[in-house]
Amino acid sequence: MPRFAIKLEYDGTPFMGWQYQEHGPSAQAVVMDAFKAFTGQDLTIYASGRTDAGVHALGQVIHVDIDSDRFDANRVREALNGCLRPHPVAALDVIEVDADFHARFSCTGRAYRYVIINRRPGLTLDRNRAWLVKAALDAEAMHEAAQALVGNHDFTSFRAILCQAKSPVKTLDSLRVWRTGERVIVETAARSFLHNQVRNMVGTLVEVGAGRKPVAWVADVLAAKDRQVSGPKAPACGLFFLRANYPAKYRWSSDA
Repeated sequence: MPRFAIKLEYDGTPFMGWQYQEHGPSAQAVVMDAFKAFTGQDLTIYASGRTDAGVHALGQVIHVDIDSDRFDANRVREALNGCLRPHPVAALDVIEVDADFHARFSCTGRAYRYVIINRRPGLTLDRNRAWLVKAALDAEAMHEAAQALVGNHDFTSFRAILCQAKSPVKTLDSLRVWRTGERVIVETAARSFLHNQVRNMVGTLVEVGAGRKPVAWVADVLAAKDRQVSGPKAPACGLFFLRANYPAKYRWSSDA
């Protein structure tokens, strides 16, 4: 039975998240319905990670086994995209992989991007795809403060109360903040993240960028191991699942 890995892009605005929900629309349900439409099969889909309601993806990765030899990677991509319309979900790339590949468990790292638009006027083209922050932000101060979070730490201060992870200890490989025009971009990478960790880190860094807290405060927040002392959670609309990394033997056709 052939197994396919698929790189997805989606706008999370109309969804209650990636994960299938009985009580509302999800990106996973849309993809499952699309596969059903062209294969006639109820397929089980595994993803590299979940995204919450309103969170977008530029490089979500899923895998699926199709009980048929009628499909190659190109045909899967074309058929899937045809059946995904008009939903804001697209299959960017499809490759056939070996039976050892698992979208979640083979993943060696994940990266997220958070987009802030720093201006007074409201958002039009970027509405639902960025966080509008009207107070002037010092991106350099945010980046300096962020470096206290890089490395292996107990991230209890940035963890959602309902997070189901067994341990709050994670290793943050990188956390960068920079400005390009009116955009302030935050990018971070790690093997895995706690629930709401990225949004809570961004909300905390904005407190520094806006001058309400000093650079050293972020290290104090981390050391406190208390969610109550950190900044507010940044809204979902600015967060993008950027990419999932895999061993070198799995190469996307677009990377060739």
